Amino acid sequence: MLAVLGKLLPNLTLDGNRNVLRDAWNLLAGLPGGKLLFSRMIGRMAPYTATVGARVTALRPGFAQVEMDDRRGVRNHLQCVHAVALVNLAELAGNVGLAYGLPDDARFIVAGLSIEYVKKARGTITATTECPVPATSHRAEYLVPVVMTDAGGEVVARATLRSLVGPKSVRSERSASAPRPSRPAARDLN
Repeated sequence: MLAVLGKLLPNLTLDGNRNVLRDAWNLLAGLPGGKLLFSRMIGRMAPYTATVGARVTALRPGFAQVEMDDRRGVRNHLQCVHAVALVNLAELAGNVGLAYGLPDDARFIVAGLSIEYVKKARGTITATTECPVPATSHRAEYLVPVVMTDAGGEVVARATLRSLVGPKSVRSERSASAPRPSRPAARDLN
């Protein structure tokens, strides 16, 4: 499946000259199994994110919804969803929500994250963000709120990502075959 996606979106890099995440979602979301394929693509691009097995279920500018099933691999010793699994889920939801709305020439990185655990998380957890949509790639900081609820709609955790948005680097626009400039030796920097 991912091979087909690679042919449809040949440059699966976030630093290319367009918003590949938005292109992939727009291409796949309406197809049978497309949302699952999109979620797996995200997991391939960010392997640690894949460890919680979350699925992106809704995505549009400034909004994302991501679900994670309660399973043994995400549980703690108290038989509820582990705190770090919730952090991972919050980061995924916030990141795809922000990334979908970025201009083609912008990228981001999470510079900080805070989370409040409200109650033990059990069952399917849904993370939802309604976040800012950057109008330009000018360097700026954005707060991306994420609310996580259980199947009954009760809030189990709230997180806020502090994300830095800026222009894609000139280096990322070089072709992959372009040689890298040599770095000066440490002695040359003195």
